[in-house]
Amino acid sequence: MRDVAIVGAGQAGLQLALELQAAGQRVTVVAERTPEQVRAGRVLSTQAMFGPARALERAAGLALWDGQAPDTRGLHVVVGAEGKPMLSFDAAVAAPAQSVDQRLKTAAWLELFEERGGRVEYRPAAPEDLAALAAGNELTLVAAGRGPLASVFAKDAARSRFEEPQRRLACVYLHGVGTPEDLADTAGDPARIHVVAGAGELVLQPGLTLSGPCLILLWEAVPGGPLDVFGDDPGPAETLARTRELVRLHVPWEYQALADAEPTDAGGSLAGAVTPVVRHPVARPGGAEARPVLGMSDTLVTNDPITAQGANNAARCAAQYAAAVREHGDRPFDEPWMRALFAGYWDQVGRHTVDFTTTMLGPLPDHVQLAFAQAAADPRVATRLAQTYADPADFSRWLGTPEATAAYLATL
Repeated sequence: MRDVAIVGAGQAGLQLALELQAAGQRVTVVAERTPEQVRAGRVLSTQAMFGPARALERAAGLALWDGQAPDTRGLHVVVGAEGKPMLSFDAAVAAPAQSVDQRLKTAAWLELFEERGGRVEYRPAAPEDLAALAAGNELTLVAAGRGPLASVFAKDAARSRFEEPQRRLACVYLHGVGTPEDLADTAGDPARIHVVAGAGELVLQPGLTLSGPCLILLWEAVPGGPLDVFGDDPGPAETLARTRELVRLHVPWEYQALADAEPTDAGGSLAGAVTPVVRHPVARPGGAEARPVLGMSDTLVTNDPITAQGANNAARCAAQYAAAVREHGDRPFDEPWMRALFAGYWDQVGRHTVDFTTTMLGPLPDHVQLAFAQAAADPRVATRLAQTYADPADFSRWLGTPEATAAYLATL
């Protein structure tokens, strides 16, 4: 039995904690808020878990919302300009996606971890706390997202492509959203992705929140553009009011669907921005002779949510790290082991999601625009595009370069 500390209680940290706990490790989680505080707070994110990530949760016995959260069986994509749709396509995914409010998931997983005998320290953790945690545990991991703790891990300048956010973000969780007429006969309940040329994107994702099934609406606004109107972080009612006006102007085919919409709860909105960044995986907060700490998931690889990879990356990272700890036996968790572990995650997951997300932030290269146009004409292309969200490793095989896209289209 090894002593492991995990700082952070989100998708990555709690999934890893529960997997290591099930494998017989002695795990301590440092969480800023109790389950009750999490449920009573604001939404933490938007999220869409695709089939492969859901399979990892299911294998770990953590798919607690199967049968409760709505299954998303496809994508409905519309590219519009000047308030008119220019092209659209529908695509099924091989395995349904699912979106569960992270307030629900975090609170339930914290309670499950404690019910199974896990120790949780409910307190904020600052960078200076990491040295003491590392000294008292054989392995210390940081899964604290983009907060101050991420700053202990040095930026990897060679892999970090941006110095500022590429989108301004705003989301609101809603009840009472209808279905546009053009989707009335569509099988399942697809995620609706609208590209507003030159201005950003609107995503409508079916989900499950504290009060039941809902629709999660996310704006991805190009900074300074016409969709960038949420910089003051308005509450849910005002976010919905501004959303209706933006939809009326830029995505009018969705306007009637919002006629009866209302926020799910007083904490059901969030606004902000993300600067995509990649960080080095190991830090020594206590000095050169101190025991190292290892980062994971979006503490090290932060992407804009435009491709919905955050929760999926977290699940993959947790599963990969858990397997590595189990296989390591009684050997020390030293810096070479940590660096090798992250290198494997970067090669298998991180680099693909960075490449995919960076491309989708645009401006879209000509060959990607061609792929979108072909998706509107050929369901096989639409299906492959949808599956790339579920498996970003496929991006380089067919969409990463003009040559790869041309080669794929030539096979059809």
